[in-house]
Amino acid sequence: MSQLATSTTDTAVAVPAAEASVRQPRWESLKPLVLDAAVPTASYYLLSKGFGMGTLAALAWSSVVPAGRTLWSVVKERQVNGLAALILAANVVGLLLSLVAGDPRLMLAKDSGVTATIGIAVLVSVVGGRPLMTAGLKPWVTKGNPVRMAVWERLIDERGQFARMERMFSVFWGVALLGEAAVRAVGAYTLPVDTMVWLGGVIAGVTITATVVVSGALVVDPMEKKLSEEVAALGR
Repeated sequence: MSQLATSTTDTAVAVPAAEASVRQPRWESLKPLVLDAAVPTASYYLLSKGFGMGTLAALAWSSVVPAGRTLWSVVKERQVNGLAALILAANVVGLLLSLVAGDPRLMLAKDSGVTATIGIAVLVSVVGGRPLMTAGLKPWVTKGNPVRMAVWERLIDERGQFARMERMFSVFWGVALLGEAAVRAVGAYTLPVDTMVWLGGVIAGVTITATVVVSGALVVDPMEKKLSEEVAALGR
């Protein structure tokens, strides 16, 4: 009976330990996305919409984290943190465009300039061999599992179909963001201002939803299937 109790206790301790070992890699893989993109974006909306801070001040304060992360990566790691630098660049563009006043149509088109900056940066990152959208794709596909993460790295290093799908994911998002920016810019100068005030958000929402669905079907699902097959082949 005591042996059974000991075995049960060991199992009870082992399960949380195993879960913790999975959560830790998952957090580590998601941390760059959270710190470099989610925190600055959420900070901007919280400061501007929640606390009524002006656009310039909200953009400036929300740039602190990506600016610090970019500087740290250059000084400490001798390389540029791509995602943090992207968010910082987008905020700088927003700051510059926010200085323009008096033309309501130009102010409506301001968001298109920020979106276009992000879209171009994402496409350039693909050409440079370091797709920026992988920061969100990898944690989703690997689910923070150490074995799946190791298989991911191997498949990427093989530079086959799996690596091409990784790049294609960023291409989908880069093209979608550029297209959305173009449509909103045209709308800002061809449609009534009152119409574009609400239509701009609809265009952005439709673009994001459509891109999630298309990239999910053509990239994410096949990558998850391939990764699962490779893991199963390892017997784990």
